[in-house]
Amino acid sequence: MAQLIQASELTLSQVEDQFNLRQVLDEPTFFRECQNDLPELSESEIQTLDRVKTEFIYLNKYPMLEDLVKMVILSPLLSLAGFYRPPLRPVLEKRVDVQVEDRERTVWGQIDILLLQKLVWVAVIESKQAGFSLKDATAKTLFYMMANPEAEQATFGLVTNGSHFIFIKLLRSELPQYAFSTEFSLYRTENELYPVFRILKGFAELATR
Repeated sequence: MAQLIQASELTLSQVEDQFNLRQVLDEPTFFRECQNDLPELSESEIQTLDRVKTEFIYLNKYPMLEDLVKMVILSPLLSLAGFYRPPLRPVLEKRVDVQVEDRERTVWGQIDILLLQKLVWVAVIESKQAGFSLKDATAKTLFYMMANPEAEQATFGLVTNGSHFIFIKLLRSELPQYAFSTEFSLYRTENELYPVFRILKGFAELATR
């Protein structure tokens, strides 16, 4: 009988081994989507992002579980970036089953938010409870991204616990490669929702070209 493994139990090293993944560390052009030609912010977008940060800082004084993180942080960001408008369509709580190469184990789990555009996975967003480290969520999210049926398409992910954000880019070529962005934090003086939003808006524009 095949061994069933929870995706949440996987480490980053295990995901790399299972899918022969290589992390790109020293190639700045690999993840140019979070560095170059990002959309500019309008005054109304700046005001909205400032309000979202202010609300989060206030609410974060109290326990914030996953659903509240989605409502306070993720939903406004996705709406403002255009992910709730045609032709993009969000699919919630979708289960993904992937058979690993040795065909003796199936690793599975739940995706919190999966954004689809014509069956191409544009973004995989994994929200964790506020205050939790992003380290454990990156391996799980990268595993989900490997389930992208469009092997030649770049897949983008966002891992957040509400206060911190890391983007992921995955290319499923003959030698699959991935990279992480720098980590953005709402606890810094500058409102780092600005670059987070600009990157998300850039992803939305890529998906609708």
